[in-house]
Amino acid sequence: MMAIIEREMRKFFRSPALMMAAMMLPLVQLIVLGNAFGGKIRDARIGIVDYDHGPQSLRIREAFDSIKANIRTVTPVYYTDEKKAVEDVRNGHLEGALVIPVDYSRRVYEQNRPQIALVVDNTDTFMSSSVETKLQELTQALDQPVLEPRLVQSIALDIVELYPYIEYMKYLLPGSITLAMFVSVMIGGGIVYIDDKARGVHEGYLVTPISKVELVLGLNAAGALKAMLAGFVITLIGSLIAGIGATFHPKNLILLILLITVTSVAFITMMSLIMVRVEDPLVPRAIFGVLNTLLYFPSGAIYPVQAFPTWLRWISRIDPFSYGVHGFKAVLLKDVGLAAIWPDLLYLSVFAAVMLTLATLLFKRTL
Repeated sequence: MMAIIEREMRKFFRSPALMMAAMMLPLVQLIVLGNAFGGKIRDARIGIVDYDHGPQSLRIREAFDSIKANIRTVTPVYYTDEKKAVEDVRNGHLEGALVIPVDYSRRVYEQNRPQIALVVDNTDTFMSSSVETKLQELTQALDQPVLEPRLVQSIALDIVELYPYIEYMKYLLPGSITLAMFVSVMIGGGIVYIDDKARGVHEGYLVTPISKVELVLGLNAAGALKAMLAGFVITLIGSLIAGIGATFHPKNLILLILLITVTSVAFITMMSLIMVRVEDPLVPRAIFGVLNTLLYFPSGAIYPVQAFPTWLRWISRIDPFSYGVHGFKAVLLKDVGLAAIWPDLLYLSVFAAVMLTLATLLFKRTL
C-alpha cells in the first residue's frame, strides 16, 4: 500500500504542470470573481429631471451632489426633459432616472403625500435593486424632520453587526479552497486513475499479492494527500490575497488542517466510487463540468443556500461541498472553535466512510 502511495506521489511531484492546473482555477476564480462580484455600487449614473425647482427639490439635488463628492455611490446627470432621461435609461446610458414633479415642494409643506418617481431598467435586477435601495435610503433621510419632536412616534432599529465588513473575496475564499481540493481529486483521483487503468498500470498491481482493500486504500490515500496539498497551498495564498489574518493563528491552523484532511478524504472516496467501474478515459473529462456544477454551486460558496428553491436545498444538504464550505467559513470568517465545525467534520467523516466502503465492494480485482 505504501508503495502505491509512493508511486502516485512521485508521479504527482514530477508533473508541476499538473499541480498548477489543480490550483490555478480556484486562484483565478478567487481573484476575478472576488473583485467582480459583491462590491459596493459606485458611480451609478442617475438622471434627475426637476420640474419643481423649489426649495425641497433643491434639497434632493444637494443630497445627490453630496453623495457624488463623498461616497460616490451615484453620479447625478441633470435633464430638462423626462422623455430624454427615460430613453437614456432604456438605452443603457443611465442606471435610473429620478423625476421630481411640479408641485413637489408645495406638497411637502402641506404634508400632502409628496412623491417623486424613479425609473429603472429592471432587466438588470442587481443594479436596479441596488439603485432602489440607495434612493429609498435617501428619501428616508429627507423625511427626517429638521427639529426632532418631543415625543418620538417611530420605532428606531439599531443594527449590531458581529463582524467587520466582509468583502466578497473573503466570502469566496472558503469555496475556492474547497474547489481546489475537488479539482485536484478530479485530476489526480479521476482522470489519472482512469488513464493508468487504460495504460495497463493497474494490471501490474493485480499480479501482486496486495488485497483489494489495500489497493483501494493506497489509491485513496495518495489522492487525499494530493488534495490536502492543494487545499493547504490555496488556504495560505488565498488568505494573503484576501487579507484574512486569522488563518495564521495556531488554533485556526490546526482546525483548518483538520478540515482540509477530512474534506480531501471525503472528495477522493466519492471520486473513487464514481470511477471504480469506469473504463473509458473520456468519461471523467466529460463529467467534470457536470460534477463541478452539481456540487460546487449548490454548496453556498457563491450564493446563500437560503435563496435556493426546495429541490436545490435538498441537493445542498447531501453535498459534501456544503459542509466543507461551511466549516471553512466558520474558521476563516468567524474565527470560531471546534464547537462550530464538529457537525461538518462528522458528516464528512461518515460520508467518506460510506463512499470508501462502497468503492471497495465495487472494486474488481480482475482484468
